[in-house]
Amino acid sequence: MRLLALTLLALVALFGHSRHAEAAVEARINISSQRMIVMVDGVKAGEYAVSTGRKGYRTPVGEYQPQRMHKKYYSKKYHNSPMPNSIFFNGGIAVHGTYEVARLGKPASHGCVRMHPQAAAQLFDLVKQHGMGNSRIVVTY
Repeated sequence: MRLLALTLLALVALFGHSRHAEAAVEARINISSQRMIVMVDGVKAGEYAVSTGRKGYRTPVGEYQPQRMHKKYYSKKYHNSPMPNSIFFNGGIAVHGTYEVARLGKPASHGCVRMHPQAAAQLFDLVKQHGMGNSRIVVTY
């Protein structure tokens, strides 16, 4: 995890100042593999295990731009569950951190994309730095 953080910092230092206006963050989520690849300016910045919608719940497939972001958020629909570093991309569906890290890599959510809290914080910071308009979330099978 420390190496990942250093890699992300190096990418931000390399691209963050000179090309900020052209910067792009892309979170590529694959439902079949339960993995997310994060790209910054076309360069792979990280790969993470995620949990998407479990049986009876669907994570929507498609290309999205973030609609809103919340550093701290609690689900109004599911028992006030914590959703740290939420990036909402399709109505009430978000990429966010989870404290149920043992379930990462397997479908477990009500449609959101859950990830390790540290990884979610790093993604949140990248999207915040580069802007929601320069970021996208791509969900495939």
